[in-house]
Amino acid sequence: MLSERQKTVLEVIVSDYTKSGVPVGSKALSNQLPVHVSSATVRNDMAYLEKMGLIAKTHSSSGRVPSIEGYRYYVDNLLNPNPIDFTDSKIIENALGGHFGKIDEIVEQSANILSNLTNYTALALKPEQQVSRRLRSFRLVPLGDRQVMAILITDDQDVINQLFHISNDINGDQLDSVVRLINDKLIGRTISEVLKLLLKGDLTKEVIKYVNNPEGLLLTLNDILTEASKNQFYIGGELNLLSFTDNNDISYLKPIYSLLNDTDDISKFINNSGKSISVKIGPEISNSLLKNYSVITGTYDVGNYGKGIVAVLGPTRMPYSRIIGLVEGFSDELSKKLLNYYNKYDQ
Repeated sequence: MLSERQKTVLEVIVSDYTKSGVPVGSKALSNQLPVHVSSATVRNDMAYLEKMGLIAKTHSSSGRVPSIEGYRYYVDNLLNPNPIDFTDSKIIENALGGHFGKIDEIVEQSANILSNLTNYTALALKPEQQVSRRLRSFRLVPLGDRQVMAILITDDQDVINQLFHISNDINGDQLDSVVRLINDKLIGRTISEVLKLLLKGDLTKEVIKYVNNPEGLLLTLNDILTEASKNQFYIGGELNLLSFTDNNDISYLKPIYSLLNDTDDISKFINNSGKSISVKIGPEISNSLLKNYSVITGTYDVGNYGKGIVAVLGPTRMPYSRIIGLVEGFSDELSKKLLNYYNKYDQ
């Protein structure tokens, strides 16, 4: 149990260290406390905080730095998020105020905005609709030299395409017949329903009436449907990871970059269990690659259209009050922007 003064000492250590990166000494602390106390009293409080595992002494200085447990105590008990200031608010408003052709563009822009505002790496996940996405249109566009582009459009205006080759015994009329068949049978169905039909082989029996060897075509359809069913992440400011490393050998960042580009791995470490704001610090992220990082995750809600996620990845020595306030405020603004987009689209 910490006294009020000990809480204040910890708060000042966290605040000073996140700003400067320099271990905080008793003299600097005593000058910042609201009530004057001697350096000896401050040293006693620091010794107690160190005993509790909330701060640690470094080898290079007599000052103290917050431990992972200290950051955790600070975030859970002492922190008051800073509300977004006018300048940041206008940046967000202007950046989200442009014309966007589809949801992906808004979410991708969101990752870039958060990255620019925080100077850290930001991630954004599209809303995961409570009612699964549905197939709106399917097209096959011949490109010459036996190449065809398959284009799938979902009901939320997402467009996925993929190139594939067709055999010499397939002509344009046959492709048109297959497109009509797929649209007649599948338009309006959820993506998961269509994938199940492909798995059962029901569609193969129909397509084979028009194309003798439909395997390549149906495999391509399966691939783009699978892509449409995935959670879509966007990353902003990947190079910002270089800005807060103390290690001259940056080769250790390669596996982290690989991690950031793996959808399944990202889903694991920014999962916030339904909380509006979640803070994971160091080992709490459950990935050894990120033991020196913190992830602040916010959920944005667009009603029946589902919930999405924005997150900021930075060093454990980040200004938590500012970043949490930004993530909270940004999540609210993004919710409004997406709701306006969906409402216009549904009219």
